[in-house]
Amino acid sequence: KDAASTLASATSWASQAATSSNTAAATVSVGSTATATSFGLDITRLAQSQTTASRSITAGASLGAGSGTGQLSIQLGSWDPDGDGPLVAGQGPFVPGAGAAVTINVSESDTYTTIANAINAANAGVKATVLKIGNTERLSFQSATSGSDAGFHITSNGGFAALDSLSFTSLGNGSNSALGMESSQVGLNATLKINGVAVESATNTVTNMVPGVTLNLSQTTTPGSPVQINVAQDKVALQKNIQSFADAYSALSKTLAASTKYVQGGKSGALQGDSTTVGLQNLMRKIIGSSSIGSTYSRLSEVGLEQQTDGSLKLNTTKLTTALVDTSNLQKLFTTNNSDTATNGFGLKLRDFASGLLAADGTVSNKSTALQGAISRNGDEQDRVTERAARVEKRLRAQYSALDAQMAQISGLSSYVTAQLAQWNKTS
Repeated sequence: KDAASTLASATSWASQAATSSNTAAATVSVGSTATATSFGLDITRLAQSQTTASRSITAGASLGAGSGTGQLSIQLGSWDPDGDGPLVAGQGPFVPGAGAAVTINVSESDTYTTIANAINAANAGVKATVLKIGNTERLSFQSATSGSDAGFHITSNGGFAALDSLSFTSLGNGSNSALGMESSQVGLNATLKINGVAVESATNTVTNMVPGVTLNLSQTTTPGSPVQINVAQDKVALQKNIQSFADAYSALSKTLAASTKYVQGGKSGALQGDSTTVGLQNLMRKIIGSSSIGSTYSRLSEVGLEQQTDGSLKLNTTKLTTALVDTSNLQKLFTTNNSDTATNGFGLKLRDFASGLLAADGTVSNKSTALQGAISRNGDEQDRVTERAARVEKRLRAQYSALDAQMAQISGLSSYVTAQLAQWNKTS
């Protein structure tokens, strides 16, 4: 029933598969809303996150020599959002984002590792990493997400000068603070063209820019050599669904055959001679051999589903490959609804046939209930026979115990008489 229901559903025939002509530059996946399409993809820049790095200090050393305390304020936003200058972190105006700044408390006795742990625990939108270089180490900050709107700005506020070395601010004159961190990488959007139309993405995973299609960008492309993305009906999935149907039908046919087989002089099937099971076999074979109206194909054998002498279905992949060229009519062979169980598509025929058998008052349900009733009655009868046997055994044991006692008495009397006779004979 499940396999037939899949073939009866128009949704299963609408599944799409996507391919990329250059998987090194971009891979592609599709969702349920994707439709058949084809387009060229040029990738001129990948999205990246803003990163900064502190000055080097001795590995494991504290930030300063005193006992001062202060704060770092981390604000997410964008650098030079108006596009009136080069997009460089630390240069040009910084525009804060909608979120509030996150404050991190820092002590002069803190090491880079302590500070990195505090920043990462604060979920400030910036990830901190300690880089060890020989006997020195540097503190590196990176935006948690990529894109030009995921930049960050760090101000220091405290009672010791060394805290300023972890700031990253703009002086408003095209340069960043001399005492602060240096810029390693600016946050940028990915820039690409889809069929020549320029678009941007904050990440390298571009979702639903083409409905239902997800593009995963991994490297830029050569100008004039776009990646060709194709979305088409997933014929591999369709063949798999048809094969699954053939396998499910064959498995059921094999089970029924084993259950009804007759073995002369040997052990026959448990349901050998059962009219319901034999009738089910015949009905299944009749449906598989019937015809459907509404497609250029009318029989399953025409598309490669061939019934074998043992009742199973075997998929002729050569015929199916030919039929998959015309998937519209192949689909109709399984999904056409003529409101007539005799001429409906085969997916509908077998789905509805199985549903009827498995319904509360269906043939299989009724037969199962009857067999279970017979098993229960047989069990009850076995219990009664066992109970009667136990009572008979108890009575016989009592009788044999009494007989043993009488035999013991008789044996004793016999021994006494024998002894007396021996004595009399002696006296005589």
